[in-house]
Amino acid sequence: MAGRVLIVEDEGAQARALRGHLEADGHEVLVAEDGATALGHLDRGLDLVLCDLRLPDMDGLEIFRRVREALGDDSPTFVILTAYGTVESARAALKSGVYDYLTKPVDPTELTFLIKNVLDQRRLRRENRELSRAAGKASIGERLRGQSEPFRAMVELARNAAESEATILIRGESGTGKELVAELIHASSPRARGPFVKVNCGAIPETLLEAELFGHERGAFTDARKARKGRFELAHGGTIFLDEIGEMSPALQVKLLRVLQERELERIGGQGQVIPLDIRLMAATNQDLETMVREGTFREDLYYRINVITIPVPPLRERPGDVELLAGHFCARFTARNKKAFRGISPEAMERLRAHRWPGNVRELENVVERAVVLGQGEWIRPEHLVDGSEAMRPPSDGPRRASSGDQLVRSALDSGTPLDQWERELIRKALERTGGNVTQAARLLGLTRRTLQYRIEKHRIGKDAVRAT
Repeated sequence: MAGRVLIVEDEGAQARALRGHLEADGHEVLVAEDGATALGHLDRGLDLVLCDLRLPDMDGLEIFRRVREALGDDSPTFVILTAYGTVESARAALKSGVYDYLTKPVDPTELTFLIKNVLDQRRLRRENRELSRAAGKASIGERLRGQSEPFRAMVELARNAAESEATILIRGESGTGKELVAELIHASSPRARGPFVKVNCGAIPETLLEAELFGHERGAFTDARKARKGRFELAHGGTIFLDEIGEMSPALQVKLLRVLQERELERIGGQGQVIPLDIRLMAATNQDLETMVREGTFREDLYYRINVITIPVPPLRERPGDVELLAGHFCARFTARNKKAFRGISPEAMERLRAHRWPGNVRELENVVERAVVLGQGEWIRPEHLVDGSEAMRPPSDGPRRASSGDQLVRSALDSGTPLDQWERELIRKALERTGGNVTQAARLLGLTRRTLQYRIEKHRIGKDAVRAT
């Protein structure tokens, strides 16, 4: 399959050699001597850019970033060419989302193989997007919800990393959604049509984890009545995700390192029979692997092998702006699932949610909202419905109480014996009368947010005649 390729190279002899080889293979080739000229070819429907890392006006990674900003998901596949084949520059290129990294002079056979893979993967990606649209499936990106800056930065890094074949380490506290991030990367990668196999290394006993990962032959041990493929074989052509990799024993770490280095494995009882693998590995942990390396409980060579690209998932306390968005989403989902009649979360309850520190992160928030929906009654989720584990969530501390001119009104209410709801209803009606039914002005008069006042108007069933459109 022929493609359209842009060569960005300021060394004339190198550019001519690459062009001649590519045209001999039937590809359409464009050449640019600098970054400015290369950016002028963005409307040419390119499939691949072969770009020198060092150019007269800008470096190759800067060109890559500008192309991604301009074209987004329609960007061509990017491969960096350089004579400076250091580990540092390779890691920087891969972390930016570059597909691959080749040193000059480029081996023609290697280049032919690379371009074939690129064009095949771009075709499969287009077909996958078309199939997903036809089936009307919700993307993983819709399940990963957030609008805060830390969240958006994390998702952008994950999408960039998806373009490469590099091993990825996803780090974050429990409950932050590391598995969803792994699913997003797989779904956005050239391997999206292949299997996505998940293994929780902390949930499987050490004595069974080896057989789960590597499989076994018949008779390998007492209960091995027939041969069985392991998770690595099941992930062939796709992605394997090793969650809680820090729980893996040192003996299994050695075997995992060999698989990553050789891209092949031997089943338990395989008697030397080697099985080739085509996999992309992602791992996740909530542990401090650096400390484990220093203490000798995690192999240093394996640490560097899996830590090519690191994606930190921010805890919920560092993205407080996402609490309301997530809580509303969970409330709607569980209300529909449990056939309840909740209209949403009251402003007071939402303030309580925003003030909480969420040590259990998104998973804790999800559990709190589900429990409130299942056990609560009425039209709105109220503060008393919010229970974290076995205890009610504490309200935010307001500091020492200060005396105010409202103390006399409070004493009058207590002396009269009038129910609080009736006092509140009358106070809201008076505020609306004074502002001519303007909810925004009435809220300001009462020291409330407009949303809180709107909720209280509905709670007390104050008629529409008292409220005008604002």
